[in-house]
Amino acid sequence: MDELRGYEAVGNVCDQLLGEIDCDFVGIAIQNQIGPDIRWHYAAGNRNDKFQRITVRYGKGIAGRVISTGTAMMITDFPNAIYGKTTEYPIMLAEKLISSYAVPIFYNGVPKGVLLVGRRQHYSFPEMEQKKVQQAARCLEGILQDQMVR
Repeated sequence: MDELRGYEAVGNVCDQLLGEIDCDFVGIAIQNQIGPDIRWHYAAGNRNDKFQRITVRYGKGIAGRVISTGTAMMITDFPNAIYGKTTEYPIMLAEKLISSYAVPIFYNGVPKGVLLVGRRQHYSFPEMEQKKVQQAARCLEGILQDQMVR
């Protein structure tokens, strides 16, 4: 589950989500197979390739918190009203995101990844869009599970 770049189906899900909901960015972060660190592996709508060099600690930032809690997280006004320091949210800084909604991606029943959608302006993702992100995460779980079985 450590390497996503070759999985065309993952890109298709992210690209489709980018077109279906009102967002500027879609990204996937996965916890390393060994150790607690989390890396961003795939992005659509990205402004640069900085996401590929971002690693966050378990429990830190949006990806770390979503994986550690196993629950979704929304930020509507970054960098205001966040937990911790702004530097703990490198994906928000690198992509100049103001709003984001992130959901866990489960592997064998354990949260091991994050699907994040973001906007570069203030926004609160409505329930309908949240459900689409959750559905996309379930789809990604199936794709990743299939890839690991092979």
